[in-house]
Amino acid sequence: MTDNSAKTTHFGFQTVAEEEKAGMVHGVFTRVASKYDVMNDLMSGGVHRVWKDAMMDWLAPRPGQKLLDVAGGTGDISFRFLKRAPGAHATVLDMTESMLVEGRQRAEAESMADSLDWVVGDAMALPFADNTFDVYTISFGIRNVTRIADALREAYRVLRPGGRLMVLEFSQLPNPLMQWAYDRYSFNVIPVMGQIVANDRDSYQYLVESIRKFPDQESFAQMIREAGFEQVKYRNLTLGVAALHSGWKL
Repeated sequence: MTDNSAKTTHFGFQTVAEEEKAGMVHGVFTRVASKYDVMNDLMSGGVHRVWKDAMMDWLAPRPGQKLLDVAGGTGDISFRFLKRAPGAHATVLDMTESMLVEGRQRAEAESMADSLDWVVGDAMALPFADNTFDVYTISFGIRNVTRIADALREAYRVLRPGGRLMVLEFSQLPNPLMQWAYDRYSFNVIPVMGQIVANDRDSYQYLVESIRKFPDQESFAQMIREAGFEQVKYRNLTLGVAALHSGWKL
């Protein structure tokens, strides 16, 4: 007798079994790890750096805080956090070890080695005790998680009372004409760029598709509230190409 009740999810525009998605995402980021930072600059024209600085401005890191940076990849967010918060500590967690390897090779990682940990782990089952961190960030990673609600609950669990969640993710433009123009760029330019620079069109096709499958700003804000967070707010960046979502564990 076969089991027809297996849960499914999306991998870009494909429908796949839930248990398969993590491995497929892992494959994408393993393939693109060595070109990840270069491609971020090319795809966004460097604007991703402005978005990450805006994230830090709203977050306002404080000295001595403990940060968990999930899907932290090559360390961009953690480096920015530590530069603004003397005596702070950052733990970069990512499911793809090759991304962490790339991060550890960056010059900032060596200079901040005493304040940094690099951990291979799953956003849906964090290897940390309850009430451990002051801040939880995830930047361009939440849309790749198989069960987003599980990841948000884990974020709530590992944050201390008074702790803060902040998510930076691609989002939806409120103007249909601008969204249409952005879609034309995304689907026609980014996969070709991925082929030329990273010799990997398919991975960047997935990344573009995954953006379109992610909930809009208000829908995602509601998911954060349902995970237990309060004072949930969001800010659009570059007209909604990306958005910052903030919530507190009170």
